Amino acid sequence: MLVGVGLDIVEIERVRAAVARRGERLLKRLFTPDELDYCFAAAEPERGRRLAARYAAKEAVRKAVGAGQRRTAWLDIEITRARSGQPGVRLSGRLAATARRRGIGRVLVTLTHAHEYAAAQAVAVSAEEGETLP
Repeated sequence: MLVGVGLDIVEIERVRAAVARRGERLLKRLFTPDELDYCFAAAEPERGRRLAARYAAKEAVRKAVGAGQRRTAWLDIEITRARSGQPGVRLSGRLAATARRRGIGRVLVTLTHAHEYAAAQAVAVSAEEGETLP
């Protein structure tokens, strides 16, 4: 059963500018080491697109789970990537606890980007029998 939906769009250049201004400190606050490894495996302009898409995905996940702007750590959301390229979501910390309380068993996410914008949509679905978040 559908529990929540989230959508976000971000200007890629805005993310690039924020990273240029605030550097590694911002990156470590927003992204997990695995996310950074994936994004920095690409050169610009793809690197900026990957960072922006993951930022949009994290915002979309927060909305889908119903965490809103509450004190949710960015690192409580990890955007993963299967061998097939399909994106996934791994929740931890307070956000995972919120998801469990709301009966969410899984969060699905899709990402996209073009020259100027990156966007993501997240869908939170209820836990099926025996299925729970880690």
